[in-house]
Amino acid sequence: MQSTFKVLTLSYKQAPIAVREAVSLNEIAGKNLLDKIKDFTAIQEAMVLSTCNRTEVYYTADQDYSTELIKLIALERGFIATKEVAPYFISITNHDDAVKHLFNVGLGLESQVVGDMQIMNQVKNAYQWAADANMAGPFLHRLLHTIFFTNKRVCNETAFRDGAASVSYATVELVEELTKDLVNPRVLMIGVGDIGANVCDNFQKSDLNNIIIANRTHRKAVDLATKCNANAVYWENVWQEIALADVVISSVPGDCFFISKEVVEQQGVLNQKFFVDLSMPRSIDAALEELNGVEVYNIDTIKNRATEALEIRLAAIPAVEAIVAESMDEFKTWTKEMAMSPALQQFKNRLEEIRQRELARYVKNLSANEKEMVETITKNILNKIVKMPALELKAACQRGESEALLEGLSALFQLEPATVSG
Repeated sequence: MQSTFKVLTLSYKQAPIAVREAVSLNEIAGKNLLDKIKDFTAIQEAMVLSTCNRTEVYYTADQDYSTELIKLIALERGFIATKEVAPYFISITNHDDAVKHLFNVGLGLESQVVGDMQIMNQVKNAYQWAADANMAGPFLHRLLHTIFFTNKRVCNETAFRDGAASVSYATVELVEELTKDLVNPRVLMIGVGDIGANVCDNFQKSDLNNIIIANRTHRKAVDLATKCNANAVYWENVWQEIALADVVISSVPGDCFFISKEVVEQQGVLNQKFFVDLSMPRSIDAALEELNGVEVYNIDTIKNRATEALEIRLAAIPAVEAIVAESMDEFKTWTKEMAMSPALQQFKNRLEEIRQRELARYVKNLSANEKEMVETITKNILNKIVKMPALELKAACQRGESEALLEGLSALFQLEPATVSG
């Protein structure tokens, strides 16, 4: 009997950030969890996906292992009691629903920012961990490569990946546009609150790598810089850094820190410069644009870019869902064909036994050349006999009628029972 695909999922949709943090798994923890799944369960194939917004285990098994998996996650994270986190997990045990969930997650339909491009790379990493742990079998290999191909179709055939739909990524996209003619532009990020941290994180996905971080609490700047491959500077040097930067991004509220036209003029910060204000209240003086070579962009500009991109992505969802439906139908057909392969192999083996038995009775007195000829002829006959039911079963799979044919084949030749999933 073929195992069904399942998923244990916890995401931003049902779990607050504290719970997501409690069960979040880095690369080492994710790989360790795969080893634990292999050692302590009968799960044949498994993939662990953990991001800031979700922790999930995809697996194939005959039974629901949700309770065991939650315990293993807790064990890996260093706590034993699971009652605080268990209610936030959802178990999807219906085969088709679990497959569709992975499609939706991988393509960004389930992301907090719809169409998030980072999630596909995270899925690819999770798949690599599974392959490295020998926990990705034929089913997972085929499913993931189908999803990767579907993602290419979505990129090529829809507007679902167009534009930056989050404020932080829209900021990075704007900076990329502004500095496209500059060599190794220097970007200063002032403030490391949520939005500042998200912008720095998104810079890792761009070609911009000369990022400087300034924050009143230097330790926070150092921690973020370490995480994002940037450089931290002391707050006391912030005005020197503003003078050196090609782009200045501020996420510090204007009532705490303000970059005024007068101070900029006094500091001699008069070279070509771009200011991006993500603060509320604003922390960058709009009058700076009166200075030669200076341009100022505010949070409304960024939000408008993000909103327009999000509207385009939302409008593309029906087209994406249609592509997913096509891919799922093709994958479902392959799954049924894979399920019938053992029965066909048994059928072929049974015929081969008959062929060998009959040959043994009649070839004793034949010459070597005659034996070789009889061997070739009987093998060709066997292959042609097997080919006919194989083609008919494949056609039956596409019609959704393979179960009855498999049962008939099994009964006629006394094969072990086979079940087609889905």
